[in-house]
Amino acid sequence: MRPVVGITCDRRTLGKHPFHVAGEKYITAVRGGADALPLLLPVLDPPLATGDILDAVDGLLFTGSPSNVHPDRYSGAAPRDGTQLDPHRDATALPLLEAAIALGKPVLCICRGFQELNVAFGGTLHQHVHEVEGRIDHRENPEAPLAEQYGPAHAIAIVEGGMLAGLVPERSFEVNSLHGQGIDRLAAALRVEATAPDGQIEAVSMPAARDFVLAVQWHPEWLYAENYLSRAIFAAFGAALRHSRRP
Repeated sequence: MRPVVGITCDRRTLGKHPFHVAGEKYITAVRGGADALPLLLPVLDPPLATGDILDAVDGLLFTGSPSNVHPDRYSGAAPRDGTQLDPHRDATALPLLEAAIALGKPVLCICRGFQELNVAFGGTLHQHVHEVEGRIDHRENPEAPLAEQYGPAHAIAIVEGGMLAGLVPERSFEVNSLHGQGIDRLAAALRVEATAPDGQIEAVSMPAARDFVLAVQWHPEWLYAENYLSRAIFAAFGAALRHSRRP
């Protein structure tokens, strides 16, 4: 049987009703890239018990989202008017990350998930990366076609000796960039895996984790089968899932 991957949902109001949603691109990448069974995880109030979730899955994928982690979670400044937030997801994802990693479940975090991992383990975020001195604008043009939004935006430099460096021989790749927030203070438990040309952290791992923990700021799930680095990331995640299921 294929391993089961829990995929975090967002809570959004569509019409007059709340829905729990996850982008199809994440679901497709889990099924095809990791050869796993995707299982969507709602973010209810109160949250589902982390133990119940972890009993049902072999690993977890924490997705990207238009919403941001609430700055109260890392003692940040109050969010500006118009900032998209999802406290239901915060309440599910942050404790779930800690519990999953403590239990040794393989974890892959993307975009918002990347930021959630840093916050869950005591790090902080820049709420507006483009306003930080020396940083470029990492946001996409929301009016552009999807192919342009998710097209290559800047290079990343992969750090020697890390998890990403063990997956691919190259040390530089072009990646997409669709984020307004980013890591400020790195959580002590995390290791930098890749950076953008402006120094912004683009990927991290957790050296002390019992199993696979990788987080990236870009979107490897987008057309994953057409991208060498994306295929390597999802294949490694899938291999970790299958290995962790062995008796």
